[in-house]
Amino acid sequence: MSGIAGLVDFSRNVAPDRDTVQAMTATLARRGPAGEGLWLSGHAALGHRRRSAAVPEGGALPLVVPDGSGPRAVLTLNGEVFNARELRSRLRSLGHDLRTGTDAEAVAHAYLEWGADCVTRIEGTYAFALWDVRREELLLVRDRMGVKPLFYAITPAGVLFGSEPKAILAHPDFTPVVDADGLRDILSVARVPGHAIFRGMHEVRPGHTVRVTRAGTVERRYWGLRIADHHDSLDATVDAVRGLLETVVTEQMAGDTPPCALLSGGLDSSTLTALEAKVAGEQGLGPVRSLAVNDHDPRRPAGEQGNDDHLYARQLAEHVGTDHGEISLKDLDLLDPELRASVLAAYDVPLNKGDQYASLHLLFRAAREHAAVAFSGECGDDVFGGYNWNRLPEWIATSTFPWVAEGRPRFRGNAAVFDAGLLTKLDLAGYEHDCHRDAVAEIAADRLDDADEARYREVTYLAHTRHSRVLFDRLDRLGMASGLDIRVPFADHRLVEYTFNIPRAMKGFDGREKSLLRAAMKDLLPEPVAMRVKTPYPNLRDTGYDRVLRDRLVAVVRSPESPVGPLLSADLAAAVARDGAAALTDGVSRAVLETALQLDSWLRTYGVRVDL
Repeated sequence: MSGIAGLVDFSRNVAPDRDTVQAMTATLARRGPAGEGLWLSGHAALGHRRRSAAVPEGGALPLVVPDGSGPRAVLTLNGEVFNARELRSRLRSLGHDLRTGTDAEAVAHAYLEWGADCVTRIEGTYAFALWDVRREELLLVRDRMGVKPLFYAITPAGVLFGSEPKAILAHPDFTPVVDADGLRDILSVARVPGHAIFRGMHEVRPGHTVRVTRAGTVERRYWGLRIADHHDSLDATVDAVRGLLETVVTEQMAGDTPPCALLSGGLDSSTLTALEAKVAGEQGLGPVRSLAVNDHDPRRPAGEQGNDDHLYARQLAEHVGTDHGEISLKDLDLLDPELRASVLAAYDVPLNKGDQYASLHLLFRAAREHAAVAFSGECGDDVFGGYNWNRLPEWIATSTFPWVAEGRPRFRGNAAVFDAGLLTKLDLAGYEHDCHRDAVAEIAADRLDDADEARYREVTYLAHTRHSRVLFDRLDRLGMASGLDIRVPFADHRLVEYTFNIPRAMKGFDGREKSLLRAAMKDLLPEPVAMRVKTPYPNLRDTGYDRVLRDRLVAVVRSPESPVGPLLSADLAAAVARDGAAALTDGVSRAVLETALQLDSWLRTYGVRVDL
């Protein structure tokens, strides 16, 4: 894992921009704390932050590929290419002279051999920027599932790009502005691929390339999920799932030290931990380090305690023989101002799950003390149907994003907190409807004869293209804030492609969630873990947490200097003036309290201008 940044300006020589490009790259220091590299020539400048202090000879990034008369291509890469060895072998057979054994060299030469179509031959989780010196073109690429991030902003004469928004924000010509579309993404729970909150900033969409030339910018999709028939029997399907998982885990473990296992005690993380321990044993590697969250606190009332996840995690760890540890979440520690500021600095945009993201931040910090790489079980529910909303008929049949329909009560209160005129202008319900309509149109599942199966396929598609965005973003930003590379084996595109078209009845063949995964892993997991009912990631149940949020929002409402003030309801200001925090006790959810507070901090910290 590392960080990339840079710019292209076709109107002039960018050599004088070295300090600016260095500043853009420096914002990503936590992604790559070991050092940086810069390359500037002509109209292009590329920067790179590296994670490891050990750099193979000729392997420094940005990587320059010469052709005898000068640079032919220059590449900066973030992420891992899991089939790099096979790529190098194929390229050597075609006459390429590869010397460093690095992923970046394999990617650069793949481009020289196959052009932009090289992306169809690369397996991994990555994002890269490649400057073709002869053609004077920049190619921005993001992996199929979008596990690794890449942002860009089109300028009058070219483009700015970076692994995180902060890299683009560091350029003096980019002004941080949030408009109506940005506020819609913040206040709604619809997640639109390509949107980046800041006006004029975009994400390279998963499975897409963006080509930047003098003529402009062209986006192209090179991969996507397709409707197809599933012909395998149940037994063959279970065997295929097990085989794919073993292959993916083995590939992503490549190295002398096993990744740290982020072990929640649920089926997904237990699956990966068990497979990792199995592979580590077969390869003679050291013991796997597993880490769990213990959110029980003896000072809390019994009714406000969390789940028993850590007990299942301990059982799995003992069963497979990991070196197990836990971190504790205690009462209001997650409200620490420095911790919350660190989360915002990692994310660059406001969030509505402050306790969850803060606890993950602490978990990833702890994991980084043991390893530079970790495995996460995220995306397992999306792949195998573990959430209520992607397996129960009442949520599947909803006319919107099913996780939105199920979770809407947790987000109540926008109308009580935000200005009525603002909400009318934003029309969040209409925005949500339009986003859902556009998303399902991409897959055209209505071609299936069975209407119920068609909707199930739509929901699975939504899970992989919308819901997973939130999962990948939080793993990447919060992991990289501690220099931790978090890998997501369940998001491997081969596993996603295979399971996408498995019929709903087969995915739940025994009437339970994630039936296929349980069947595939039954020989490696202790029965209580294998048969455990899914529980969500722990959120604090401490009522004192919400009380502090209300008190903090009261202070924001009362302060004439609060930048979020103009966006808040005048009725709320009057109620707070009269009743204090009691004005926020009825009908205002934790998520809305968190959103308003985060929005205020974001507008202030990032100097964002609101332009509606």
